[in-house]
Amino acid sequence: MQNKEKEIFSLFLPEGILEWFDITKGTKTKNQITIILTEKNIPPITEQERGKRVKSKGFKKISVDDFPARGRRVTLIFERRYWQIENEKKLLKRDLKICAEGTTLEKEFADFLKV
Repeated sequence: MQNKEKEIFSLFLPEGILEWFDITKGTKTKNQITIILTEKNIPPITEQERGKRVKSKGFKKISVDDFPARGRRVTLIFERRYWQIENEKKLLKRDLKICAEGTTLEKEFADFLKV
């Protein structure tokens, strides 16, 4: 994605999300807009883990409802990536707060609905 496109999309997506995710697909129906974002392959490793082999171990999809747009429901599907350090059992994932606690709503959307 070019910088100008990224800048425009960042106006409509949760703040800072394009730092960690790429937009991989978007669909629109009569009632819904769906945007799929895939986490970049940048493992969240500590200084002690630096230099060790880290492998992507797959994705977990998280569906989040966002502000409606153009009279349509908007769903963001985040494909969260998991990593594993070679010879260790523990799986790594980046600690991102995508939705409001206890909901499937994007944080800013949930705050808006509380008002």
